Amino acid sequence: MGTKSRESIYGASIRAAAEQAAKARKDADRLAVAAWNMRMLGFQGPAQPSPTIGDALNAGYGYLEVRCLGCNTNQTVALDIVRRPKTTPVHELERYMRCKDCSQVRGYPYKRSHLVALRPTKISASDPPSTWWPGER
Repeated sequence: MGTKSRESIYGASIRAAAEQAAKARKDADRLAVAAWNMRMLGFQGPAQPSPTIGDALNAGYGYLEVRCLGCNTNQTVALDIVRRPKTTPVHELERYMRCKDCSQVRGYPYKRSHLVALRPTKISASDPPSTWWPGER
């Protein structure tokens, strides 16, 4: 005669608690990204504090929209290929953003960029930049 294993006694409740914790983390990350996006789109900043790269990816936001202050273009950067730890806050990426077109015109790396928002998809013709700037409406 044997006794029930701990797996059969506690296994289901442990798995259910782990699933609830993962869902709560995803909801918290989604809310943090939404709050940061509202602050960036509504007030154009401040960019810090910001969610981490890992939080944005967990919430389903895989792209960072960046606006070049030189040529006034918007571009997206894929967060899953950024070579930084996932614990890096998104606002720290601003200093590494360079506009390729402005750099070619000037002949040196041109680094004047502004973080716009986190996006679930890339910018395309059917999904234009999600920003409005004062004076453009």
